Formats: sequence, C-alpha cells, structure tokens
Amino acid sequence: MRIGVLCSGGDAPGMNPCLRSIVRTACTLGDEVYGVQHGYEGILNEEFYPGENGTPVMGLRSVSGLSKIGGTILHSSRSKRFQTPEGVKQAAKILKKYGFDALIPIGGNGTLSGAIDLCKEWDGQIVGLPGTIDNDLTGSDFTIGFATAVDTAVECVDKLRDTAGSHDLMFFVEVMGRHCGDIALATAIASGAEIAFIPEAEEPIDRIVKKLTKIKATGKKSVLAIVAEGDEHGGAFAIQKMLKDAGNPFDSRAVVLGHVLRGGSPVAADRILAAELGNYAVSALIQGENGKMAGKIGGELTLTPLEECVKEHRRVSGDMLRLLQIVAS
Repeated sequence: MRIGVLCSGGDAPGMNPCLRSIVRTACTLGDEVYGVQHGYEGILNEEFYPGENGTPVMGLRSVSGLSKIGGTILHSSRSKRFQTPEGVKQAAKILKKYGFDALIPIGGNGTLSGAIDLCKEWDGQIVGLPGTIDNDLTGSDFTIGFATAVDTAVECVDKLRDTAGSHDLMFFVEVMGRHCGDIALATAIASGAEIAFIPEAEEPIDRIVKKLTKIKATGKKSVLAIVAEGDEHGGAFAIQKMLKDAGNPFDSRAVVLGHVLRGGSPVAADRILAAELGNYAVSALIQGENGKMAGKIGGELTLTPLEECVKEHRRVSGDMLRLLQIVAS
C-alpha cells in the first residue's frame, strides 16, 4: 500500500512524532509512505518530501529524532485552490497519477473538511488525525498538540504572575481558541487564574466588575484573567477596555500569546498520543477503513466518521467549568 501523509492548517506540537509513528508503522508492515509537503497545496504542486535514496519514499531513518521536534518537517499551509471543486478534482487526479492507495491528513477542522471533499472525488482511502492545539474536534478527548499548548501558556502566565504581583496589576492573557475554550480553561485552572473568558460561557461585564471589586476588598493586589480568542466579548484588549469603562478596580494590561502556543518541543502526553494515533491510523487503513478520523475517547482508540468530527465544535467540560469556579473563588 502506498500511503501519503500531509499536515494542513495551523501547525501543532506533536505533528512530527505523529509522522514518525506513521512511517515506522508502515515500514514495519511492508507499506510505503510518501510525505506531501505544504498540505493539500503540496498535492496540487506535486511536491513531495525528499526521502531516502533520492526517492519520495520515507524510510525508517528519515524520521529519526522527530519525537522531540516541534512544528512539522513536511511544512503546512492553507490552500485556496484546494477549497474549490476544481482544485479537489485536480488533487484526486494527481493522487491517482502517483498511485496513492491511501492518505493520512493531519490537522484540524479545515483539514478534515477538505478530506471529506476529497473522498467524494477520489477512490482511495482516507483516515485523518486530529492535529490541532485547539482541542475542538469531536471524535477524540484530546487533540495532538493541546497538552503542549497548555503547558506553554501556563509557563507564560506564571511569569506574568510575578510582574502582576510586583506592580499590583490585572493581566488579561489571550490564548488561541476560536470555537473551543479548552486552552483558556485548562490554562486558568493550572495557573491559578481568577477568571476565564471562553466562547461556551457568557460572562456579563457588570458581573465580572462586581467579582473584581470583591476580590479587591479582600486585599488581593493582583489578578489574572485568561481569554480565549473566540470569546463573545472579543480579545484581551477589547475586554480590558470594557472592564475599565465599567469600573474595574484594578489597573490592567493585556497580552496576546498567539502563535507562540503552536511552537516548542511536544510534551510527553502529546508524543505518546501522536505515536498511538499514527500507528492506529495506518492499521485502520490496512483493515480497509475509509472516511474516518482516528482518536482516543475514554482511554480507547476509536474511529469516527469525518462528517461527525466537523459537524460541530467540541465544547469544554461542564465539570471543568465548575472546578474553575471553585478553585478561583
């Protein structure tokens, strides 16, 4: 079996360990892997990763040492051409031209949506993998890259806590998460932040001001608020201004962590998840599976139809929301 693998959309820590697992599993089973560079755009450009012996085939040694490396050696992109019906049809023709039997796209919602379109035009097999820091895909309790992004955010927030305490400040720290507030919520709990603004929970500005006033009355000098970029009020700077205008008793600053959360060496949890899911995806293809995403739910490896994974965004746990309210009280 000839398997293509690509990374599409935003990069995530753990994509490289995932690639390593896919290649090592395929080689062990006697199959071959072509690395496609720059996502779906790379298919259209017929751009393959230079493997061993001058061929596009990725061998065992071509993925040595990838477990600890962030980003993706295949590079990633968002392809406007592939988002058109003509682009999808052209991609299908190119995959047939090179004799691909299967494809493993690693990415988030947009990547898996593209895989659904490709399934309609190409007769090969597709099993996708959840490679996104946002943790917003149904079909897996955790996505590859989420744990590392939270760890990076917590490290940054811990440093800001020192400055907040030194200057009696409130910091609004914006993290990624357009549709799911998991990064913000997990970061808030792990860093001891007092407030989290997330898309799933409405926080009226006047209620937040009352809470801050009570906190100030207890003698507390500094406060941290974690803001998901997709919160209904807007980003950290917008919320900072709203609260200031509404009477926030704390002098405040806003910080956007942004793309820094996508980088860095993946933590152990992401390396292990990437290895498990990469191995499982190849095994699923060999067993004839198609149009599915490999994930892990309740400790069990699972396959979920791609349509279900992108139908709606995964939402944060109500238990985690309640936990934040208790530990931040």
